[in-house]
Amino acid sequence: MCGIFAYLNYNVGRERRYILEVLLNGLRRLEYRGYDSSGMAIDSDMSLVMQDKNRPYDTAPPMVFRQEGKIESLVTSVYSEVDKLDLDLEKPFLVHAGIAHTRWATHGVPAPRNSHPQSSGEFDEFLVVHNGIITNYEVLKQTLVRHGFTFESDTDTEVIPKLAKFVFDKARDGEGGVTFSQVVMEVMRQLEGAYALIFKSPHYPNELIACKRGSTLLLGFNELGGETSRHLFHDVKALTANDKPKELFFSSDLCAIVEHTKNYAAIEDDEIVHIKDGSVSILKFDYEKEKPASVQRALSVLEMEVEQIKKGDFDHFMKKEIHEQPDSLTTSMRGRLKDGVVGLGGLKDHMRTIRRSRRIIFIGCGTSYHAALAARPIMEELTDIPVTMEIASDMLDRKALIFKEDTAVFVSQSGETADTLLALEYALQNGALCVGVTNTVGSTLARKTHCGVHINAGCEIGVASTKAYTCQIVVMVMMALAIGSDKMSTVTKREAIIAGLTKLPEKVHDVLKLDGEMKALAQSLIDEQSLLMFGRGNNYATALEGALKVKEVALMHSEGMLAGEMKHGPLALVDEYLPIIVIATRDDSFSKQQSVIQQLHARKGRLIVMCSEGDASFVCPDGRSRVIEVPQVVDCLQPIINIIPMQLLAYHLTVLRGYNVDQPRNLAKSVTTQ
Repeated sequence: MCGIFAYLNYNVGRERRYILEVLLNGLRRLEYRGYDSSGMAIDSDMSLVMQDKNRPYDTAPPMVFRQEGKIESLVTSVYSEVDKLDLDLEKPFLVHAGIAHTRWATHGVPAPRNSHPQSSGEFDEFLVVHNGIITNYEVLKQTLVRHGFTFESDTDTEVIPKLAKFVFDKARDGEGGVTFSQVVMEVMRQLEGAYALIFKSPHYPNELIACKRGSTLLLGFNELGGETSRHLFHDVKALTANDKPKELFFSSDLCAIVEHTKNYAAIEDDEIVHIKDGSVSILKFDYEKEKPASVQRALSVLEMEVEQIKKGDFDHFMKKEIHEQPDSLTTSMRGRLKDGVVGLGGLKDHMRTIRRSRRIIFIGCGTSYHAALAARPIMEELTDIPVTMEIASDMLDRKALIFKEDTAVFVSQSGETADTLLALEYALQNGALCVGVTNTVGSTLARKTHCGVHINAGCEIGVASTKAYTCQIVVMVMMALAIGSDKMSTVTKREAIIAGLTKLPEKVHDVLKLDGEMKALAQSLIDEQSLLMFGRGNNYATALEGALKVKEVALMHSEGMLAGEMKHGPLALVDEYLPIIVIATRDDSFSKQQSVIQQLHARKGRLIVMCSEGDASFVCPDGRSRVIEVPQVVDCLQPIINIIPMQLLAYHLTVLRGYNVDQPRNLAKSVTTQ
């Protein structure tokens, strides 16, 4: 949810204006994650030190900017303050370390005092940006208050810089000095919860320290000599231990560093990354050991282009990503379908274990849960293995039974969803084989599962997931094909699905032509307060996901319902005013959906029926209902086709109602807190 970004230039002159723009643009790249306030810290000038001789350090004091609202409010505040202090924006810095943050409120309302960086107090001796939640902050706060610290914010984060100052002062009062990494290690020793942190301090000028436990944090590296790519398999410390001009970045998200470098390393849990004199040191923190071990880490190459994080010719990221689906589905299948055979290298070594499972458990949240639900019927049909569904948070609340004979499949676009990761830890403790399905290479989910498949949907910026959803379904259908490939009884069905997969991008391209029709439908629904969607069988998930999309971005109450449950309550809502979408494309449930349509007509329901091309006269012989005709494909792939008109409907409803389609209120792209 929160976003972290930091930039350190070493041995290369960068003007203050340039540094500010790099930090601010980094925050803009993190906007899509969701936020309600933002902030940053850079160095000021030594002249300010001379004005206050009581400062406990003799280096340039940091300037901290914090603002509620959008990043452009922060931009205005920053440049206004710079003008007020008459700081030279063209002043070059050969070395400089800056930190920045977008905040999604958890402890304390959105306000400048609760924004990050949070400070140790007067003189800003320690500054921290934080993603996550500190669960024992109240105990730490009480302890620090007893030692004379006063708190200005309502956040859990503020205990961290104050604890750092407490540790620093205590060490300084003793014999000898204390290093920045020693301070941070002692702070980590006291913290409980999930976090990614970056520390900046005028006591340690031009240094940055990052550490993490549970939340994602990445290190980006750009050697300006242009030789980095030749040495990717060298240890990061060895690679950076020179005086060559370089730029280093910390970020919560690869999207924020791709325009600067494609060379990065994922920071692991309980690691401390210290940048000093242009060199990177990685230490492994251990509660039981006083001295940390040094860690070797090679750089990885980011397979992402800058164009993926730009809107191009589209007005919004959501519309761009909806229209990218023919390409994203092609990429998701590339190299995995050969001569009628599905090959998933990430599962190959564990395939025998999966086939012998007593059951498969799909675990996810929100859209990812719906994608798994859409894939469940074909997984059961092709594998003859029982498949159960679990919402990650509910599974944890119930402490659901998981056995070592189970295969647990965790589905998450970001790979960082807090509830899903906690459910993963629970499943690992119970001995289940854990499989990850994620869009994010190097994510926590990808690293902690035994095996898995990347969906390769490309960077998705819009908060409401679109192309990731359809790629998740395709990947799980391919998983079902691969797991069930040893069964002769399903050969014909498997061949039909594989043939359908090869034609799927073309069919998706065709259904996108309904864009104008969905805009017209949205216009007719613009003033409605509620919307119902009925689906069953393969398309129950489509009803849930379509309703979720409308809920998320158009801020309209909408409910996806199992059509078989219509007579058990929902039928009472039906009248001539409430719009109801019924998904009735051709599959095993088609005749039952025809019956549902007839019953709704009998009660004067206001129907919008989605059907297969050419079926309008079958589903609505009297022409009383609005009809959406979509291409027909093999049943397990039909949810991919059917969801696209619902995505377009949600998009147009949102735009017509005047809401922010890419950043809906109160929502975050990556839900990294419970």
